[in-house]
Amino acid sequence: MTPPVDRPGRRRRLLILRHGITEHNAQGIWQGHLDSVLSDEGIAQAEAVADVIAGHDPSLVVTSDLRRARDTAETVMRALPGRELRVDPRFREIHVGQWQGLAQQEMLERFPDAPDLLMAGEDFRRGDDGETYAELGDRAGAALADLLEDLPDGGTALVVTHGVTTRVLTGDLLGLDRRTSWTVLSGLGNCHWAELGQYGDQWRLHGWNLRARFGARRADG
Repeated sequence: MTPPVDRPGRRRRLLILRHGITEHNAQGIWQGHLDSVLSDEGIAQAEAVADVIAGHDPSLVVTSDLRRARDTAETVMRALPGRELRVDPRFREIHVGQWQGLAQQEMLERFPDAPDLLMAGEDFRRGDDGETYAELGDRAGAALADLLEDLPDGGTALVVTHGVTTRVLTGDLLGLDRRTSWTVLSGLGNCHWAELGQYGDQWRLHGWNLRARFGARRADG
C-alpha cells in the first residue's frame, strides 16, 4: 500500500504486538484477565521479535499490565536501550468472565450457544459476567488515544497487548464498525503484530499478522 505523497498533516506509525505464547494458549485454555506467564516458547518468540520491532525505532512503548504482555514488552525493551516502558491496564485482554480458566471443550459444554454467537459477530457479554467487545474497545481505545496524544509527527509507537485487543484497536483506527472488525480481521498469532500508518487524519493498514522468523502458533486470548 503506497501512502499519498502530497497530503498535509500528521504522518505517524503504530505497531500493535501480541504477547508471546503461554501454556494456557498452547492448551486451549481461556485466559482473559488471568495473569499467566510466557512459556519457554513464548520467551523465545519475544527474543526473536525484539530486534525486528526495535528496527522500527519506536519512541513510545506501552504494555498491558498482564505478565504475558509485560514480559514480552520488557524483552523488546532490551533492544531499545534508554527508552521508557509504560504500563497501562486498559490494554488488557477482553475479560471473558466465567470462561476464564476453562479449556475450550469445557467452555463449549457449559456455554453451548457461545460459538454461534462469536461466529455471527454478536456482541455479547463473554462468560456471562465478562466484557463485551464494545466495552473492550472503549477502554482500550481511551488508552490508545492518550498514547497518541504524546506521539509527535513522524513518530512510531508500540503497544504490546493481546489478540482481541489488537483486533478492536485496529478496526477502530481503520474506521470499521465493531461487528465488521470482529468478523473480518483474523486472529493474531502469538508475537505477531499489526502495523498502521497515519496520513493526515486517516489510518491505513500496512500489515496484519506480521511475524519474525519463528514458528508461532495461533491461539485466542
